[in-house]
Amino acid sequence: MFHSPLILVEAADVFYGVSRNRFQAVFGANLAVMPRETFGLVGGSGSGKSTLLRVLAGLSPNWQGRIMIGGMNLEPGRSPPRAFHRRVQMVFQDPYASLNPRHTIDRIIADGLKLHGFTDLDRRIAAVLDQVGLGTRFRYRFPHELSGGQRQRVAIARAIALEPEVLLLDEPTSALDASVQAEILNLLAVIRQERSVTSVFVSHDLAVIAHVCDRLAVMQRGRIVEQLSADDLIMRKAGHPYTRELITASGESAAQ
Repeated sequence: MFHSPLILVEAADVFYGVSRNRFQAVFGANLAVMPRETFGLVGGSGSGKSTLLRVLAGLSPNWQGRIMIGGMNLEPGRSPPRAFHRRVQMVFQDPYASLNPRHTIDRIIADGLKLHGFTDLDRRIAAVLDQVGLGTRFRYRFPHELSGGQRQRVAIARAIALEPEVLLLDEPTSALDASVQAEILNLLAVIRQERSVTSVFVSHDLAVIAHVCDRLAVMQRGRIVEQLSADDLIMRKAGHPYTRELITASGESAAQ
């Protein structure tokens, strides 16, 4: 059966600054992410992958081109409507910076639910905390009372509580210890199985991308230089020299 892309990006350019200080961070990006697919964006620091993700999240208005998510067209220079942010949620790299330190976990999750008109908050908060492996004993704690991995679970809980169609993940495990990284990746795999969610996963780690993604795009200096399947990545079937360079560097890192 033919399916249309849930996320469509055509000839997207992304900028920082204005006038003579304007800097172009992404050049002519083209992507098509299918429903329930997990799509990876990989590349080195400054490649533009997180910048492009922020545009998809509606957090960066300085772009041009065409972007459509779930049948909704984003408009350059304008923030998307509130309904968009219920359907598209983002999990950031640093869980401590993304959680209000003055709010309990209960309020952190409840605020988003209230904003988007959800009811039965008590049941929803308890259920989502259970799903991310925390349980209600963490409900009235503050972020500083949790470990890094637990805080990232809260950030994931806050995102999925809104039952989004699209989950955007910006290096969600890179600030965590290796053993905790594995736990979070396993949690995301479970969420993917249990919920009809389409994901875009940004990482500089090819092993992580190969583990969680169906397909991926490789970015270098603001440009998508290659798209390939996770199987092709694992089998080292890369066509672009930069992708082959990343694969070699990843193999050398794993061997150390």
